[in-house]
Amino acid sequence: MPRSFAEFLRRSFLVTMLAGAALIAAVSLPYFDFETLPPFVIEKFPLRHEALYLASLRVHVASALVTLPLCLVLMTRTLRRHPRWHRWLGRVTAPLVLLLLVPSGAVLAFDAKGGPVVTVGFLLSGAIVGWCTVNGVVAARRRDLVSHRRAMQHVVGQMSVAVTSRAMIVGLDLLGFHPDAAYVIALWVPVLLSALAVELSSLRAVVSSIPSFERIRRDVSSQAVLVRVRAVVRPVARLGR
Repeated sequence: MPRSFAEFLRRSFLVTMLAGAALIAAVSLPYFDFETLPPFVIEKFPLRHEALYLASLRVHVASALVTLPLCLVLMTRTLRRHPRWHRWLGRVTAPLVLLLLVPSGAVLAFDAKGGPVVTVGFLLSGAIVGWCTVNGVVAARRRDLVSHRRAMQHVVGQMSVAVTSRAMIVGLDLLGFHPDAAYVIALWVPVLLSALAVELSSLRAVVSSIPSFERIRRDVSSQAVLVRVRAVVRPVARLGR
């Protein structure tokens, strides 16, 4: 893939996710109206732990609206070129993800629309975010920037599901899919594709860093010729003495 096209895709992804995060923020404002309840919450009644669910919902939405833009900013070249800013912003973002976003999402997963299949999907996505956040922090502390970047790409990939999933639900609804089926598809497809995309991107980066066979052959041939030349030159030099 040409470098310019890859850069275009990266920037398009960041802009799309930022726009999606802004749209989600706009439609999520009613969640913080303590006098009324959103319609989708009312549909879930009766809830076994209503107070816990509502608190987790508000914590999850608030933390997501903060951490998704922060993670996107951390992925930009500007922040990567300023390690000190990147490090301090990462130190703010990681605790928010681990202490607020992931635990509250796990609570909400057990009352998710679509039943156990969707619950498992949400838990899997949250587990990837939590595991990769921890691994990313550990990798950064030991200066393993390759592993750090791969882990953080998984985090951003799973957080992007909040945007892509909503877009898919709208599209599947327009195509006439049953709401329950559309919800399952719109969750699992982005979760799996995001994880796959990161792994393929990481594999491509590793492969591209390996010299081609032809380059290795040329290097070996050049070294062999150099050895032969040295073997001939040294006796001649000694005879000259």
